[in-house]
Amino acid sequence: MPTTPPLDLSLAAASSTSSSSATRVEGAQTLRRGLAVLRLLTRVGPGGLRMGEIGRRLELNKATAIRLTRTLLEEGFVLRDSGSGCYRLGPEAFAVGLAAEPSYELQRLAAPTLRNLAVETGDTVFFSVLHGYENICLSRDEGDFPIRNQLIKAGDRWPLGIGAGACAILAALDDEQVADVLARNAGLRAERFPRCTEEAIRALVRETRDKGYCVQPGLVIEGSWAVGVPVYDAHGRPVASISVAAIETRLGPARSAALGNRLMQASRELTALQAGAGRTDRSAGASI
Repeated sequence: MPTTPPLDLSLAAASSTSSSSATRVEGAQTLRRGLAVLRLLTRVGPGGLRMGEIGRRLELNKATAIRLTRTLLEEGFVLRDSGSGCYRLGPEAFAVGLAAEPSYELQRLAAPTLRNLAVETGDTVFFSVLHGYENICLSRDEGDFPIRNQLIKAGDRWPLGIGAGACAILAALDDEQVADVLARNAGLRAERFPRCTEEAIRALVRETRDKGYCVQPGLVIEGSWAVGVPVYDAHGRPVASISVAAIETRLGPARSAALGNRLMQASRELTALQAGAGRTDRSAGASI
């Protein structure tokens, strides 16, 4: 009498595991693409974008762009303007922003200082926060000098070490952390910022530690220079950066030094404001 061959449970388990892994990978990819749509709409502002432009900018095929955007629309993260046909951020995105907003208290505290710096210098002032291995620009304030830096906008993310503010934060980390950051973003630097070699960034880190501020000499875009400093929290940890960008002719040695010292002063003031705000919050909590 023929016998039924034993079921290869290991093979079945492997097949099940493989299918489960593939599902997880596909789900993660869909999530990333959906978040990319939200990030893109955040950067372009209230005017929004048409469906075709969303797909083009994110290099998505038409069907994928439609599926992602419609899902975000159904969930309230995106709205469609019936007149222009453009998609923009919806109420759920706003709610998420409000929930995360306490994390950006420092930017609110910094706003008057940043505006004053733009008026004083006439150039473009950026405020960015440290997030993992990146520096995320939260705001830009423009002075009255007619030639302005158009490279960075609010919402842009920069690898640590790329640009004056991100390099100033990198210099505030210890040597082991610096090495880790440079190893992790080596491929991205080689692809997008070829002049920002490890040797060049390490030289800027040494100079920044000596001076207290970073002078970025057109490594990202030739002719576009910047001066940046880290901003520390009340515990002495780097959490953000302030930078001033201008054309090369406006950032000679004397003016760079003057700006660097002014930015260091502003950084110290912001650290003191954070500490004061923290004490006020604790006092308010204790009185309730």
